[in-house]
Amino acid sequence: MLSKNQIKLITSLKQKKYRTQHGLFLVEGIKLIRELLLSHLELYALYTTQTFNSDANPDNFIDEIIISESELRRISLLKSPNSAVAIFKIPKMQDVKDSGLIVVLDDIRDPGNMGTIIRLCDWFGVNDLVCSPGTVDCYNPKVVQATMGSLSRVNINYTNLEVFLSARQQPVFGAFMDGENVYKTDLPLSGILVMGNESNGISKKIEGLLSKKIAIPQFGSVQKTESLNVATAAAVLLSEFRRRQ
Repeated sequence: MLSKNQIKLITSLKQKKYRTQHGLFLVEGIKLIRELLLSHLELYALYTTQTFNSDANPDNFIDEIIISESELRRISLLKSPNSAVAIFKIPKMQDVKDSGLIVVLDDIRDPGNMGTIIRLCDWFGVNDLVCSPGTVDCYNPKVVQATMGSLSRVNINYTNLEVFLSARQQPVFGAFMDGENVYKTDLPLSGILVMGNESNGISKKIEGLLSKKIAIPQFGSVQKTESLNVATAAAVLLSEFRRRQ
């Protein structure tokens, strides 16, 4: 049976200030939890209605707490709880490499977009994702769900983007509606791709640090679509960067 303190801790982790305070984040669903258990992330606690240890041997036995369906509903943040809730420790940020392709996010606010971009970084082999302090927390439960496990394979840093970009030697590309056609642009193996806020795009202060503005051209005959979703645009641009290798 769950104690009041356990319930209080688990439910508090839906808020960033408590995730930061405790250094912990929530993960829901057996498939996602199993994937993260195989990663470098450290498990803090596991609450489940069905054991993870049915086929376990002593070397991979998992310390778990069996709970009832009603208890699961009480601690789950999902409308349809999925058998298990786990708490993992937030890992320490690692230094960003000086080479390769890096993605920078300037105040991305939507958890779904953030989670998808993390998955895209994983898919396209981008090791480092650098975010402005105003970008949604990568350990937000909705972001964690959207990453589908990629969260454990991408190094994510939150920092002052002006300071970060000013110190880098790689060329910096920013996504704009009126930029140079990306299909006609020389793209390097080592560079930085900046994606901007869903409503306002890349901020003026970051725009001034760009080496080049790039754009995805419209091919439709009417051309009334205002813009692409930022995660969709990131997918197209990352694909084009990698295609040149």
